Amino acid sequence: MNATAARPTRGNQLLDALPEAEWLRWQPQLESVDLPLGMVLYESGTTMGHVYFPTSAIVSLLYVLENGASAEIAVVGYEGVVGISIFMGGGSTPSRAVVQSAGKGLRLRAAAMKDEFGRSSPVMHLLLRYTQALITQMTQTAVCNRHHSLDQQLCRWLLLSLDRLPGHNLVMTQELIANMLGVRREGVTEAALSLQKSGLISYARGHIKVLDRPGLELRTCECYQVVKTEYDRLLPPALAV
Repeated sequence: MNATAARPTRGNQLLDALPEAEWLRWQPQLESVDLPLGMVLYESGTTMGHVYFPTSAIVSLLYVLENGASAEIAVVGYEGVVGISIFMGGGSTPSRAVVQSAGKGLRLRAAAMKDEFGRSSPVMHLLLRYTQALITQMTQTAVCNRHHSLDQQLCRWLLLSLDRLPGHNLVMTQELIANMLGVRREGVTEAALSLQKSGLISYARGHIKVLDRPGLELRTCECYQVVKTEYDRLLPPALAV
């Protein structure tokens, strides 16, 4: 996914990549929905009724432990879709999907998604490529959380989130960031203050503004670029074939 690309004309890059015939068939079935901060789109192990195509929201995919602790495994914005287990055949997943940045999206019934996946080769290939890119993000997140500093993890998380939103601002509390990264809030506070002192971000009352994106990219680990390169490779700005 190219962070500098124009905003999708249909609101979502996967929907933009649908050939006209598929789009005309999908359009009447897509329902516009509000995605407020903290809304749970699905819980671990539950059967999903819809897939969601965010247009101005960001959704976090979390793994939640028995003791309630959680860690983010991927983020999805206007580049993707939430609910891949529907068309991959599983119907449910052990993760939880929570809106981490409020906005809007489009949703499609699970039955319609399965029908379209089996009926259209362009749709199937497009969604499989997206799934491969998402798996890359999940894998790289696991590696990053194990081997890189909290400072680097926060930079990666900020950049991935920005790639999925218009503009350079995030509305996010330190507590929520800590839950996403699976770390203590005090650690996030220290890392955010360090970035602010370096002139990379400004942070006040849950509002994060990136002041120096190139500097943020230099400070993060290689994990961000690995994920971005794979999204750009697998999801070019062109119609699915």
